[in-house]
Amino acid sequence: MAEDDYETGDLFKDPEGFYQEEKQPTFAEHHMLSGHAVRVRLVGDHPLYGNLLWNAGRTSSHYVEERADDLIRNKDVLEIGAAAGVPSIVSAILGARTTVMTDYPDVDLVSNMQYNADLSAENVPSQSRLYVEGYRWGSTVEPLLAHIPSSNGEKPTGFDTLIMADVVYSHREHPNLIKTMHMALKKDPSAVALVIFTPYQPWLLSKTEKFFPLAESEGFTVTKIFEKLMDNVLFEDDPGDERLRRTVFGYELRWAPEQLEGNA
Repeated sequence: MAEDDYETGDLFKDPEGFYQEEKQPTFAEHHMLSGHAVRVRLVGDHPLYGNLLWNAGRTSSHYVEERADDLIRNKDVLEIGAAAGVPSIVSAILGARTTVMTDYPDVDLVSNMQYNADLSAENVPSQSRLYVEGYRWGSTVEPLLAHIPSSNGEKPTGFDTLIMADVVYSHREHPNLIKTMHMALKKDPSAVALVIFTPYQPWLLSKTEKFFPLAESEGFTVTKIFEKLMDNVLFEDDPGDERLRRTVFGYELRWAPEQLEGNA
C-alpha cells in the first residue's frame, strides 16, 4: 500500500497553545551609588531564578560600593550564586584585582552571566579581571582559585571577599556552602564572607537562620551588620509577613581566631 493512502490529517499536530510559549530574556538596571547604571540581561524563565534581579543582590552591591576600600579595591572577590551577577560586575567596576562570578553550572545561567560580564566590560578598569564560571556548591574551588594571580610564585590560598546573596534559602545546601567557604576564603583576619538575604518565605526564616550557628560551629564568627527595609516586596502575591518579605538581612562571617593560628 502506498504511503499516500494513509490520511492522518492533523492527528499528530499539537493543538494550539499545547506548549507554553518560552519567555524571552528581559533587561534590568542596577543604579550604583556613584550614579552609574549597570545593565544586565535576565534569563527569561529559569528554575534556578536567573530571571530576577534580587533585592539582596542590589543591597549587596550598594554595601560593597560603600566599603570598596576595605572589601573590593585591589582585592580578590568571589560571588557564589550570582544569577545576573550585579555584585560581581560592581566589584570589577570598583577595581577588584580579580572577580569570579559563579552560579550553578547550567548552560543558560553561565552563558547569561558571561553576556552580562561582556556587556559591562568597557566599564571595568584595565587592572581588574572579571571571570565567569559554573560552580556547584561544595565542590572543589581549585578552578576558581586559578584565576587569582600568584604572589611571589606562591599558589593563591583564597579570596579576600565572598559575596553570598540569597543563597541560604536552600537549607539542605548549608553544609555545602560552609564547605565552599572553608576552601575559598583566604585564611586572613581581614577576609570576609558577606551573607545577605531576604526571607521570601517568612515561615521558613528559622530554618534559614540555622546557617549561622552551623557556620560558628565550623570555625567562623558571625556578625549581623544590617537590616534594611526595602520600599516594595519582590513578589506582591506571595503569602507571609509583608515586612519580612521587604527586609534584607546582612551578616559578615570571618575566621574565628583559633582558625588563624599558624597563619599569621
